[in-house]
Amino acid sequence: MKITAFNPLILSPNQEAVIQLFEALGFTTSHSLKTDVDGFGLNVARMKNEDGFRVDIADVKAVPQDFSLIRMNVDDFDEAYALLKAHGFVNLAGEDSTAGTGTAKAATLASPTGLQITLIEHIK
Repeated sequence: MKITAFNPLILSPNQEAVIQLFEALGFTTSHSLKTDVDGFGLNVARMKNEDGFRVDIADVKAVPQDFSLIRMNVDDFDEAYALLKAHGFVNLAGEDSTAGTGTAKAATLASPTGLQITLIEHIK
């Protein structure tokens, strides 16, 4: 399994305010994604600074306040999923549940200590 991206992902009910903060920190939007994830509209801004650091900021009205987790893109979802499960992570949407966009497969998992990782494999 190869990790192809690893960076913070911020879920926010006020995406624009978070984007403005990161712009003040020197980040620019490299691209944004507006997609549908299993019937749920999703708008994510992918930002990058001049040193190559990245942060994703998702517009999620269902969260009461900003919430951070790690985005981890991999080339083999099943292998990465099994590795995280072996380390005690549980799928927050239910055992072996995944979300799909048609171009990606994803699941958010939490460790016993609370660390959350959104695992994503882009479908080639």
